[in-house]
Amino acid sequence: MKSIVEACLVGSILICAAAGQDPQKPALKRGVSVEMPVAPHAVEMRAADEENATVVAITADGRVFVGVRPTEPSALAGLSAGTVYVKADSRVPYQKVLAVLDALRAKSVVLLTAAPENAVRQGIVPPYGMKLTVSR
Repeated sequence: MKSIVEACLVGSILICAAAGQDPQKPALKRGVSVEMPVAPHAVEMRAADEENATVVAITADGRVFVGVRPTEPSALAGLSAGTVYVKADSRVPYQKVLAVLDALRAKSVVLLTAAPENAVRQGIVPPYGMKLTVSR
């Protein structure tokens, strides 16, 4: 009898938790955290939060990640995604950002930024960024 009551209690908690989630707010995507610079004219880039989005992060110490997996800039040329979202720490040496952009030439690249000061901030703020043209 005690185990039936416990099972009902756990089930009730799970149902309430699932019902309490707002379907309009997506779960946060796993990634590497960086301190992105602010671009005053950046626009919303909601596609960067999609499950299948390819996000390349460059940390302050110059390490490069695809999602949460560490990689070398030269390996980025082999990415199959047509659009790659790049988020670079504002303290990373510029040469490292150029090395990543050079490896991503011939791909559609979106440079992610922090939300501009005039962005409406209610709940989870979507990603912001600027589309770049990196040609051969």
